[in-house]
Amino acid sequence: MIDRLVKKLKGKLVQTHTSWVILLDDIVYKIKKPVNFGFLDYSTLEKRKLFCKREVELNRRLCSYIYLGVVPISMINRDVEIENSSNIVEYAVKMRRIDDKNLLINRLKDIEGEEIEMIAKKIAYFHKNARKTPEYGKLEIMKFNTDENFEQVKPFVGKTISEEDYEYIKEKTNLFYEKYSNLFEKRISEGKIVDGHGDIRLEHVAFLDEGICIFDCIEFNERFRCGDMVNDMCFLSMELEFMGRRDLVEIYEETYFGETKDKEFYTVLPFFKTYRAFVRGKVYSFMLNDPHIKEEEKEIALKKAKGFFSLSREYAGEIS
Repeated sequence: MIDRLVKKLKGKLVQTHTSWVILLDDIVYKIKKPVNFGFLDYSTLEKRKLFCKREVELNRRLCSYIYLGVVPISMINRDVEIENSSNIVEYAVKMRRIDDKNLLINRLKDIEGEEIEMIAKKIAYFHKNARKTPEYGKLEIMKFNTDENFEQVKPFVGKTISEEDYEYIKEKTNLFYEKYSNLFEKRISEGKIVDGHGDIRLEHVAFLDEGICIFDCIEFNERFRCGDMVNDMCFLSMELEFMGRRDLVEIYEETYFGETKDKEFYTVLPFFKTYRAFVRGKVYSFMLNDPHIKEEEKEIALKKAKGFFSLSREYAGEIS
């Protein structure tokens, strides 16, 4: 069905492990694959419809002019028709296509400090007005996430991360829990735990005529999207630093701090950056075991995994 639809629309197909994305000149159709990874479940048509609607609803918070809606896909006389509800067999998220040149990842060489300030202010405003989700700020929830990461990375010790760095990051992470156990409850009481974006990466920030657009948030699992405001915002800090733009990191973090006046900002920041970089190292490590990925792509993944784990080790050293 997907191949026939791509051919009919005269589009270009891009695949992720969870979606088929059909690129047209001005429009994008994103169709969720019928997969179940435990933390993500698109296994039934009803679930795919639900998460398509949730994706549009959640992403309109930070990018209202890109997400056009959810459209049905029907099979009619053995022919596939999009935006037709006669005999629905699938659903797609319909979006305006963003020109690659407008993405932050492709503008790092000529980006202005004022533009980074605008991003920080937009995210700070978003966090201050986001729905509060106190249940995701508990120490046990965060520790579940970090313990899960350490367990999943074990097979890659000696491959993408040294045993010394692995143990050091783990030790510093657990020491933070011991020293600042009361801080987690304090931040819950202060409303610092919010329904955030969950994936604020360089390729998810765009500069459009209507303004800054931050898109492609995590819709499939609240545990990955909801949490501490600083944990959400610092994903972009970590990625900017990975790309060698520490100058922009300073502008971004100082502006965000100035907007939120978060008294514990610089206490929790290294902890959450350690976590974010470790997760990226883990994701690239997983790619090494994927039989569908070419060897040259695995070489790139190996290099990136080592780089992110190294950055995580550096951040761990900054945890007080």
